[in-house]
Amino acid sequence: MSAYSRLASRLRSPAFVRLSPVAGAAALLLAQVGPAQAQSSAAADAVVVTASRLPERVGSVLAEVSVIDRAQIERASGRSLAELLSSLPGLQFNSNGGLGKSASVFIRGLEARHTLLLLDGVRIGSATLGTPSLDNLPLDAVERIEVVRGPMSAVYGADAAGGVIQVFTMRGRAGLQPVLRSTLGSDGHAQLSGGVGFGQGAFDGSVQLQHTETRGFSATNPHAQFGNYNADRDGFRQDGGSLRLGWQLAPDWRLEALMLQADGRSGYDDGPAADAQAGVHNRLQVLQAVGTPLAGWQTQLRASRSTDGYDTLSSASPFSTLGEISTTQRQLSWENRLATPLGSALVVLERLTQTVDRPGTPFVLSERSINALGLGLNGQAGGHSWQAALREDDNSQFGNQTTGALAYGYQWAPAWRAGLSYGTSFVAPSFNQLYYPGFGNPLLQPERGEQTEAHLRWAEGVHSLRATVYDYRMRGYISSGPAPTNVPRTRVDGLTLAYEGQWQALKTVLSLDHLNPRNTTAASANNGNLLQRRAKNMAKAQLDWHQGDWTLGSTLAAYSHRFDDVANTARLGGYATVDLRADYALSRDWTLGASLNNLADRRYETALGYNQPRRQGFVTLRWQPK
Repeated sequence: MSAYSRLASRLRSPAFVRLSPVAGAAALLLAQVGPAQAQSSAAADAVVVTASRLPERVGSVLAEVSVIDRAQIERASGRSLAELLSSLPGLQFNSNGGLGKSASVFIRGLEARHTLLLLDGVRIGSATLGTPSLDNLPLDAVERIEVVRGPMSAVYGADAAGGVIQVFTMRGRAGLQPVLRSTLGSDGHAQLSGGVGFGQGAFDGSVQLQHTETRGFSATNPHAQFGNYNADRDGFRQDGGSLRLGWQLAPDWRLEALMLQADGRSGYDDGPAADAQAGVHNRLQVLQAVGTPLAGWQTQLRASRSTDGYDTLSSASPFSTLGEISTTQRQLSWENRLATPLGSALVVLERLTQTVDRPGTPFVLSERSINALGLGLNGQAGGHSWQAALREDDNSQFGNQTTGALAYGYQWAPAWRAGLSYGTSFVAPSFNQLYYPGFGNPLLQPERGEQTEAHLRWAEGVHSLRATVYDYRMRGYISSGPAPTNVPRTRVDGLTLAYEGQWQALKTVLSLDHLNPRNTTAASANNGNLLQRRAKNMAKAQLDWHQGDWTLGSTLAAYSHRFDDVANTARLGGYATVDLRADYALSRDWTLGASLNNLADRRYETALGYNQPRRQGFVTLRWQPK
């Protein structure tokens, strides 16, 4: 008897029905729907690389990993990248308004600066703010997104204390794959995008272009602090695109070049005296070679340059300086994957240089460099699997930083696995936190953290269920606001329950999160208080039903209250939203899609005084030859 059958039998038993009032409904669902075919789910079979920089199937990865595929991105019409990411277990966001506005993503209750954003393996972010660049990436250039939760500094270095988000752009394939999309929606939303993937012989490539504009809504309301409220509409306009070219030099050697550019103009509120506007700019250039010098040895050489710019064009605030603040990151890396008797080994050499520029007087220090050596090992034997990583970063500002991680999993039955992991991390202060005039503190030191985690996973056929408990402790947590300091101790512990399954034509993704992100410094007046803008409880559900030419879906998300200040006096109420969507295949090549976000027209805030989208509708027409 399969584990699925045993579970169904247990749910139908009279004893269990007496104990649980919902057991009868669950048993009826199991009996009527029945198990899906006994085969591995597409999600479990997906190959990911972000968790260890080594290719692994999702079902084998010891860390908690999620994948957002192209179909999910297509269904997120009108949503920002931060909103899309927040649909995943363990993630939540806050935003200073609508599309194109400053947004943050918190993984397991840690700070936005504790998340590393990679675009095809390259860091994308602001070294002045110390946060990833989530607000201006053109989503129609994205093929898939991988999210790994947990301390990843031993694999990627600074900033990856809470996890890593890696975005992969479109790749070319054999033949010709054109696509065109047009979307119209609420608040004057209009988007036109298109591209083509191609491949013939040794050459392949992909070109993607996107234009987006929206009149938007007022980013602020009368609760906004510091006199920032302005009732005008705060729109957003963006032009973006990407180009990827590949050349198969030999059976075991490949050369790739990637370029991405996104330019946006966003309205925001910092007072009623002027229509505040800012330009946001992102650039990426990558050249890499991948090959197999010897059997069992794959090597990759990469040179990259990424730029993040924020250009204040007009402002109502007397404290704002017009001009562009920018971060340029230049990275050289040599990555080697080696087959050994103990598993796949990884050896990485990297050099990263971060240079910042601002209008007016330069920072006391405007550049830092990091040289790094990283080692990793992934292996399995029988029901045992293991992962180890060790990394040394020589930071020109803060000296040597050593981080490590260990993970072990044991699969004692085909459907059951348990695992334990431990990892350390560090996060360097941003240039603003250190040197911004009248704001920074040059005496700040890096944040240092350690996390322990345990998980239990059941997977059979197209069904999987994972329970994860974690305990993250950080020393030297950097406080928010002017003159930041290193708070001696903070702690985040929590539990995530996540289920994914296919019930005939219905795909279901469910998650529950309970976490407690708090200050644990005994002598502090804020001891025991929640960290800012994080909810303790979250519940999420994604349902998608496909039948014939129709695909219908819904996303539900509910969050408990949070606080906007460290003293926990500014309370932000909990909220729940429901989104609906539908796709209809007009013909083999044409699809019409519609979505209705925030069905109940819920008014809510994720940051005090900043509005979130009310009810919005979008219609998309897509042409993609099959």
